[in-house]
Amino acid sequence: MKVLAINGSPRKTGNTSIMIDWALEELNKEGIETEVQQIGGKLVAGCKACGACGKNRDMRCIQKDDPVNEIIAKMAEADGLILGSPVYFADLTPELKALIDRAGFVTMFNGRFLRRKVGAAAVVARRGGQVHTYDSINHFFGINEMFTVGSIYWNMGVAMDPGKVREDGEAEKTMRTLGLNMAWLLKKIHA
Repeated sequence: MKVLAINGSPRKTGNTSIMIDWALEELNKEGIETEVQQIGGKLVAGCKACGACGKNRDMRCIQKDDPVNEIIAKMAEADGLILGSPVYFADLTPELKALIDRAGFVTMFNGRFLRRKVGAAAVVARRGGQVHTYDSINHFFGINEMFTVGSIYWNMGVAMDPGKVREDGEAEKTMRTLGLNMAWLLKKIHA
């Protein structure tokens, strides 16, 4: 079993990464393989609404000059996904949104290959906007017929400066519990 985490933050080792890592540490302890893909900070084009993914049905977006197709292939292989984002003006980063839009259409036209996988969000902000961002990510899981994994609270942290989320003990406990819950569900699904 494998969980793919996608970091939507342009700060590769910032607060979003720390949040993701807390969950991945628990997944690894439970024997679940994990991988992180960085999309934040890369040039990622939005969906062009061209419909080529619906015509071609080759599990790819027609746009080839960014990492989206590589990540879509990894999403198809994974049993679970964690999508992480800092909050940008009360929503997720544009890179992660572009991935969600493009991957969403590709999966829809290719047998809904994300169906019955597990998904979880990881969100961090200076002060507000986490709930909306958390909901935006979870909508992607819902429309793709995925099982959204919960924790003791919503999967969000409060921090601004890089590394400051380490001072948010509730965020750490939430993300570690999330990792344990995700491992439990994956083991039940694959029993």
